[in-house]
Amino acid sequence: MKKHIYITGRVQGVGFRHFTRKNADKLGITGWVKNLPDGRVEAVFQGTEEHVKELISRCKKGPISSYVQDIEVSEIENTQDHRSFEVIL
Repeated sequence: MKKHIYITGRVQGVGFRHFTRKNADKLGITGWVKNLPDGRVEAVFQGTEEHVKELISRCKKGPISSYVQDIEVSEIENTQDHRSFEVIL
């Protein structure tokens, strides 16, 4: 399963990308996460349905200093497979 995610709220400058990578690594999720110029965080999660759903659930809470207002999730059709999870700067 592969999902494309946009996270809105106080999600930049609070360690959100590091939090996401740490949790993705624990769950065996591949993909990437990055900050957007408009203040949102964008990510792609690839893995088992159970693990992707769990990572989305963890992102809804975010790190302690964040405030997640909304998460937009969409399915991604076949594209390149990711071998690891990376933070894009």
